[in-house]
Amino acid sequence: MIARIGRALLALLCLCAASTAAAQEPPPAPDRPLADARQEARAQALFDDIRCVVCQHEAIADSPAGIAADMRQLVREQIAAGRSDAQIREDLVRRYGDFVLFSPPVRAGTWLLWFGPFVVLLAVATALLAFARRRRPETAPLSAEEEARLAEILADRRDPDAKPSDD
Repeated sequence: MIARIGRALLALLCLCAASTAAAQEPPPAPDRPLADARQEARAQALFDDIRCVVCQHEAIADSPAGIAADMRQLVREQIAAGRSDAQIREDLVRRYGDFVLFSPPVRAGTWLLWFGPFVVLLAVATALLAFARRRRPETAPLSAEEEARLAEILADRRDPDAKPSDD
């Protein structure tokens, strides 16, 4: 009886280990640098300018994600095929959009990205300037009656901080 329970537990343990191993994504293949040192230097320079679409804040040169490894391999293949850096960037933008570049190009679709902060800053500065230059309404001078009444009120007023006199 105990042997049967032990075998069942062992089978359950093996099943759990096999399911976890199958669920894990295999690590990306190691990078294979290009044989030509100049081409590899070009590839490394491009890697720093291309954003990982998974990590989003990392360049593909630094990203451990599988898609970043695929993107590095794609860049190397295109360099080996004789494509220029501009052509490689255009191909990546076609596949992933302008977001894939750390410095997206200035064109109609990215104007808000490039000039939006300056427009907001200009609008805030204009609003502050308009507020500062706004004229306050001028008050009319007091009439003779109002000045006499004010003088009367001030004469009757007692200073709350003054010491009481011993009259």
